[in-house]
Amino acid sequence: MWLLHTSNPVLHQFTGVDTPHYAIFSHTWGKEEVTFDIMQEYHQTGRRPCLAGYEKVEQCCAKARSAGFEWVWIDTCCVDKRSSAELSEALNSMFRWYQGATICYAYLEDYTAGKSELSDSRWFTRGWTLQELIAPPTVEFLAKDWTEIGTKTSLQKEIARITGVNSRILCRISHVGKASVAKRMSWAARRQTSRLEDEAYCLMGLFGVNMPMLYGEGKMAFERLQLEIIKNSNDHSIFAW
Repeated sequence: MWLLHTSNPVLHQFTGVDTPHYAIFSHTWGKEEVTFDIMQEYHQTGRRPCLAGYEKVEQCCAKARSAGFEWVWIDTCCVDKRSSAELSEALNSMFRWYQGATICYAYLEDYTAGKSELSDSRWFTRGWTLQELIAPPTVEFLAKDWTEIGTKTSLQKEIARITGVNSRILCRISHVGKASVAKRMSWAARRQTSRLEDEAYCLMGLFGVNMPMLYGEGKMAFERLQLEIIKNSNDHSIFAW
């Protein structure tokens, strides 16, 4: 996996046991995100990217650095999406990467303390953020101004109400695999993704399955997901979907 240094714009690839402790970032994508190749160019030229999304990179790095982390993983710039093989590997590994992080910083850019409701945040409506909530051992929620809102443990009752995910799973007292297939599907039912195929791909880690990425296959992606779940589970509640 590629990790970004929190003190300078260097991306470094780590494998297996060589992977250091790292923080990981969760957010909703905007129009001007900083990609892998843009970060590589920044490192080579020293020219700061003039993109709105770069402020998120800087703030995330600052937050992680202040907590003692040398490395951070950010989905926009730590995956070379020009490579279909690397993209497929990343999407199939993402649940494990979030699970392996020491902490996840979840940035709610549309939430301001005292002025908005947590449940109104777009973060709780996106497909990919479901696994980003469940997989990490610790999730720290950050408001628009980057101040801490709370953690998924301290906010467990409200988050359970918003998402439908049981507090015991949020607090890692109970393993996500203990929830029925139908229950896990229900958590994602009202969530949205930018691409149709991602409705299936964003759930692979939640069900412990792997699939090749075939963007352009449309609804077939969800059918392939169901078949993979059936292969790996005796839970007949899947047939409710």
